[in-house]
Amino acid sequence: MLPTAGNELSSVNSKECKENIIKFEMEYNVSLKIIGMGKGIPERCVTNDDLAGFLDTDDEWIVTRTGIKTRYVCTYETLTDLSVTAAKQALDKANLAASDISLIICATLGGDYRTPSHACTVAEQLGTTCPAFDINAACTGFVYALDIASAYLEAGKAKNILIICAEMMSSQMDWNDRNTCILFGDGAAACVVTAGNALKYTSLSAIADTTILNLPVDTGNNPFIAEKRGKAYLQMQGQEVFKFAVGIVGKDVKHALETTGLSPEQIDYFILHQANKRIIDSIRVKLKQPEEKFPVNIDKYGNISSVSVPLLLSEMLDEGKINPSDTLFISAFGAGLTAGSCILVWE
Repeated sequence: MLPTAGNELSSVNSKECKENIIKFEMEYNVSLKIIGMGKGIPERCVTNDDLAGFLDTDDEWIVTRTGIKTRYVCTYETLTDLSVTAAKQALDKANLAASDISLIICATLGGDYRTPSHACTVAEQLGTTCPAFDINAACTGFVYALDIASAYLEAGKAKNILIICAEMMSSQMDWNDRNTCILFGDGAAACVVTAGNALKYTSLSAIADTTILNLPVDTGNNPFIAEKRGKAYLQMQGQEVFKFAVGIVGKDVKHALETTGLSPEQIDYFILHQANKRIIDSIRVKLKQPEEKFPVNIDKYGNISSVSVPLLLSEMLDEGKINPSDTLFISAFGAGLTAGSCILVWE
């Protein structure tokens, strides 16, 4: 099922209400700033009408339920290609060379190889020799990566950190399933972070539920396995994801504002994961904030998992929409079920 509207902000997956839920949260003061951002997008733009050519769907059906009009899908590009493009743009805007980077963190569901890591394939193309590793927090990957980067900076173990979010969702979809394949696209976004005072608050959580959103691995040709399965595709219970998303983002907003002493009116932009326009609208209405404070690009790109938030942030910077001292609330959620939020006062 596709995510649908009509859920209140307090509505959360019922598992969250159980006292014995497996949950991990951490919050602490952090210190970093973003000094350069970039993006890498495939050439092929796929419209809703393109999908209607082989699926039982149409443009109105998709736009009404999701807000998505187009998405970009890799044809000849590799995920490394997109990531390197994004990384080089971020380095250029930061006025740094690749040799100035002391750590590379890639947030991804998976790169062009199972091993080496996607971070290492990008490092090879950039010519760096610094430590490089991947993380998988699904769509929350960018917020998790910022949190990890802040810890490295505070510990004095890195000076300039390159964060790359990269996803080729088109390779994870069942293109016969209109409930999932219409939602996602491919792309990469990158940023360079260094020591600073922009990051004022961060909160991460993981609610253990592997049932409503998952991407199984296939079994290969192992002759000893009892139950074989072929190519595995992303599985999603859309309505449950909707309930979780609206509930957890609402909770995170409330906690972030209470912790920092800010009001919704003091937030210049709410930069939310671009999963479904209806989710964003539900949160905006509950907070009683104007639409212009909730920027979107899901209409153009669809959901690109961990890439969605940094891609939106990068484009807003390119368009001159973010200025020094602007206060940004950033929030994402994804499989796991993971969630994360942070507040940046732009430097």
